[in-house]
Amino acid sequence: MIKSVAIQGIKGSFHHIVSKQFFDDTVAIDECLSFDIAVNSLLSGKSDTVIMAIENSIAGSIIPNYALIDTHNLHIIGEHYLDVQHNLMALPNQSLSAIKEVYSHPMALLQCKEFFKAYPHIKLIEDKDTAEVAQRIKEQNLKGIAAIASGLAAELFELEILAESIQTIKHNETRFVIVKTQNSEISESDINKASIKFELDHKRGSLATVLNVMSDCKLNLTKIQSLPKINSPWKYAFFVDVTFDAYEDFKKAKSILQIMAQDLKILGEYKNAKL
Repeated sequence: MIKSVAIQGIKGSFHHIVSKQFFDDTVAIDECLSFDIAVNSLLSGKSDTVIMAIENSIAGSIIPNYALIDTHNLHIIGEHYLDVQHNLMALPNQSLSAIKEVYSHPMALLQCKEFFKAYPHIKLIEDKDTAEVAQRIKEQNLKGIAAIASGLAAELFELEILAESIQTIKHNETRFVIVKTQNSEISESDINKASIKFELDHKRGSLATVLNVMSDCKLNLTKIQSLPKINSPWKYAFFVDVTFDAYEDFKKAKSILQIMAQDLKILGEYKNAKL
């Protein structure tokens, strides 16, 4: 049973919203201002699990988090998709013309950059967390300063929303993974998605051959991310997500890939949240 979860950010952050939706409000939150600290919370036993954003429909993959999961031999036991709506907020009774600086997480700033072209007087400044900025504005009574954060953050820290849904692309989803130190905790009959990692030499047809095996085994490739191996020039590690109707098909593919690919690693077997 999950009693505590580590999140990147504080209460009011998008990771907190995922925790509330995936678990419930009875689960204790360990607020961490970086993914490294959140992972350490899990590894030290302070938390039972950690929630990590892994990719965004606008900004793409969050590469360092793939590396964190791989390096620490963590396992994905679930996933959650969140419709991320960015709101511009500040202390009450201020107008947009009064705002001089906006602080937020780099990803949030990237997703909202088009909005601020109409307000060249506003300086955009990167910060550690969306909700933490909202909290700071409230606690320090910072006028002329705004945050980009969730509606929950505005509610928790009593800020006024100056503009809603300011992200460039209105349908903005982030995929989060639920991570533990052990592999899947659900029955094989409920598992219909997996995350794997393997390595290949930079040779013609090597990746195509592996992808053909997946196709022959009735696996649907939903994500592929390549990363070069730093200490091995021209060798690549591939992080792949696949979905399937029958777990037996995935087992068959695993047995073949263990022979064909190098250093096959199962990062997680879980239930597909995007049906």
